[in-house]
Amino acid sequence: MTGLLFRDDAYLRSANARVVAVTQTAPRDGSAAKPAVVLDQTICYYESGGQPGDSGELAWSGGLASIVDTRRDRDSGAILHVLADGAALPAVGDNVTLTLDWARRHLHMRYHTALHLICAALPGILATGNAIDTTKARIDFDLSAVAFDRDATEARLNALIAGNHEVTTQWITDEQMAAQPELVRTMSVAPPTGAGRVRLLKIGDGVDLQPCGGTHVRNTREIGPVKIVKVENKGKQNRRLVIQLS
Repeated sequence: MTGLLFRDDAYLRSANARVVAVTQTAPRDGSAAKPAVVLDQTICYYESGGQPGDSGELAWSGGLASIVDTRRDRDSGAILHVLADGAALPAVGDNVTLTLDWARRHLHMRYHTALHLICAALPGILATGNAIDTTKARIDFDLSAVAFDRDATEARLNALIAGNHEVTTQWITDEQMAAQPELVRTMSVAPPTGAGRVRLLKIGDGVDLQPCGGTHVRNTREIGPVKIVKVENKGKQNRRLVIQLS
């Protein structure tokens, strides 16, 4: 199992690790397999929950390769650091240094925390999907039963951001999670149960609390002002809110 350093400190920009396997990705979406390495620990977030996998560099004695993606193998569960085609490959047992594409990661963190705050701005409404990149993020809601006001929602969102709320994590057991279904705020991503405990993201004192394995800023003020740039109809009930950082 790869130690997930980003779960304890999302601000780590580099770390040392050891290569435990050299492999390749499974082909997907019509693309060919790519070289990949598995490490004993990582600072790279793997693609999940609507947040993209991290990119960066992998360096070792006599070698350097670009990490173009980080993903979890569906069959083995291994965390794959996907390398560029034709990249030099380290050997199993090599000590390596990981360097994160921090600018890209920090944008993901700002957007991801902003999506949590949209949930707080629309209390009691379940999200039905979300996705993040470096230029925008989107979140879908079933808004059929409410009178949705775009400007009012944007104002509430930015007021929460400006509130300087601390963002922290805590853990509860699978049993505690099962006893508190109201903590789940999305229908598209189930809480990662089965390992005995579930990670919760807490924003401020009662602002938002929900299961999440992603990376986030330490304080809401890091997000900066946000605009809801588009509201799209996605079927009879769903509305897609697209946001951009100012």
